[in-house]
Amino acid sequence: MIQVDQALSIIAQNSAKMPVKKIKVGKALGYVLAETIYSPIDMPPFRQSAMDGYAFVHTDLNTLSVVSSSQAGDYQNIKLSKDQAVRIFTGAYVPDDADTVVMQEHTTATGNAVVIDKFPAPFANIRKQGEQIQKGQLVLEKNTIITAAAIGFFACLGITLIKVYSKPKVAILVTGNELVRPGKKLAKGKIFESNSVMLQAALKEVGIKKPTIFRVKDSLKATTKIIESCLTQFDILLISGGISVGDYDFVKEALLQNGVEELFYKINQKPGKPLFFGKKDKQLVFALPGNPASSLTCFYVYALPALKKRLGFTDIHLPKMNRKITSAFHNNTAKTLFLKGFYNDETVTVLESQSSAMLNTFAVANCFIYIPHTVENVAQQQEIQIIPFS
Repeated sequence: MIQVDQALSIIAQNSAKMPVKKIKVGKALGYVLAETIYSPIDMPPFRQSAMDGYAFVHTDLNTLSVVSSSQAGDYQNIKLSKDQAVRIFTGAYVPDDADTVVMQEHTTATGNAVVIDKFPAPFANIRKQGEQIQKGQLVLEKNTIITAAAIGFFACLGITLIKVYSKPKVAILVTGNELVRPGKKLAKGKIFESNSVMLQAALKEVGIKKPTIFRVKDSLKATTKIIESCLTQFDILLISGGISVGDYDFVKEALLQNGVEELFYKINQKPGKPLFFGKKDKQLVFALPGNPASSLTCFYVYALPALKKRLGFTDIHLPKMNRKITSAFHNNTAKTLFLKGFYNDETVTVLESQSSAMLNTFAVANCFIYIPHTVENVAQQQEIQIIPFS
């Protein structure tokens, strides 16, 4: 049995980034950039009007002749004298001779002339060429997650293809003869299976939208066979249940029979002690505890960092922050505790129902309260570390 920090270090060391692929920008949401991007053009590529109004050479004259107009998409590089102006619209090309745009609201149009009622400052209301970004300047660094805004930025620069880290193929394998899918009749001795849909939802939080779900009865032969199949098809295998030491827990033996290297088994923590992490070639396997709260705790603390590392993220662990605990707490387990808690701007409260089998508290919690195995007593209002879920 190892400590939490050791387990996290082993996971980070054994989780390699996925292969790089080139995809269309419009399909890149949620991916991580696998190259540093520089701008191929100035943006804007020419001087643009920031307003609807009139472009002119800044002057003391308040009445100007309107000699032409320029709307977005036009190109008219009209020669202007100091007593002339061009009717111009937002985003339109500003003639080279003009240095200022006066807002339409600050003028009065009279036939073929315009009267400036309120003078703008020189150079006002013109977006300079390259004002947003200049050709050759940095757009986004490698390992940046691609957002909707980033996709828009790429598009406005004319970038259509980018290199990203591929997303891993993920399988969820659910074990347990006692489990029944929600929506079916619940016979005596059975319980509804919740871990697969819970883990599927948690995977969506990092952009894994369609994991494949398998179910297997509690037998060594069946478990060994389905694990063999999963290891040939998927990059990451999450197994729910069957990893403890009961007579019907066959997962660890089935993994070893399939040549999965055991990197650690059991962590000195509560909940989630019986966690197995292993690999075969580049495939990673997390055998999570079957109890729902333990399963989700181990996913967030251990499986999620491995997924994020494979996806290309730089910061792979959930961030920690400090809050003052609202009540004293005694840790007599000599284990690291991940308690469900609820925090605000100043404090954090330990919630009830901390059992590894219960999700009722987890459903309203917004953080783990992290109490290391070396800490026995926590005083009321003592500052402690918490791990927000998002």
